[in-house]
Amino acid sequence: MKHPFAGAAAVGTVLTFALTACGGGGTTGGGGEQLQPLTIGVIPIAPSAPVQLALDEGIFEEHGLDVTIETAQGGAAMLPAVSGGSMDIGVGNPLSVILAKDQGLDMKILSGYSSSLPEGEDITGVAANRDAGIASWADLAGKRVAVNTINGQGDLTIKEAVSQDGGDPEAVEFVEMPFQDMPAQLERGEIDAAWVPEPFLTQLINGEQTELVGYNYQDTVPGLDTMVTFSSASFAEENPEVLENYDAAIEDALQFAQENPDRVRETIVSFLNMPEEVAADLRLEEFDAEVDRDELETLSELMLKYDVISNEANLDEIIQAD
Repeated sequence: MKHPFAGAAAVGTVLTFALTACGGGGTTGGGGEQLQPLTIGVIPIAPSAPVQLALDEGIFEEHGLDVTIETAQGGAAMLPAVSGGSMDIGVGNPLSVILAKDQGLDMKILSGYSSSLPEGEDITGVAANRDAGIASWADLAGKRVAVNTINGQGDLTIKEAVSQDGGDPEAVEFVEMPFQDMPAQLERGEIDAAWVPEPFLTQLINGEQTELVGYNYQDTVPGLDTMVTFSSASFAEENPEVLENYDAAIEDALQFAQENPDRVRETIVSFLNMPEEVAADLRLEEFDAEVDRDELETLSELMLKYDVISNEANLDEIIQAD
């Protein structure tokens, strides 16, 4: 069961700050036992901080794991690394994992990780220029809307929100660009609206020129998983003991992060070289190791509806059985 905490949040997608120390521990634990080596790939974004926090707190070591953290600039780079074995486990959005399976990579979702907030102020949403004539989702038809990745969870859920509001989702002109470039593009009128995470979302909707259109996750798949952890099917099959220890460790790590948001923010400052004042105001995503199958089912149905995947996803083949 997921329980969002008030006033928490960070981005479900990207904040590009420089990443700092990510090294793993030694090869033996405090009691002299041999630790199992494990490489975890993360994207240098705020929600990845609980992995570093768990490393700092010795949670992985408590579960017999010698973890090394490696970084990738996005899921497109991480998935081949996990599939090829240069990373054992990755942390990324579930859409990318489902898409990889559709394209022939045999991937397994091992656990949940983070999710958007099902009600209240969400951690990502769409902001529009006040003079663009956008008062509802349907009004995005015929407008230029920026997203960080085409055929990602952003534009997919925006299309569905437009459709549910009676608009034409195919008439939305999506423009791909980095989140950090979107505020300036909005100010210059190069785009009409932008899908942005924190801290950009709060800055934009509190500005004089832009306003909130809505929270696309909440209006389509409330509480949608923003990230999961995954491995290749071959790694999962060949390392059952490692995965058993990992499952216990990631559950403890995410529970610790959920219960200690201030520690997460402290880690974000050092992990990403983020200014303290920025980290202090972030709404954190909800951290939970449970896989929400119903949400992933809805996500995969939307992927098929909007031609992100060519075949119906079989979640029994994608989600690692307990």
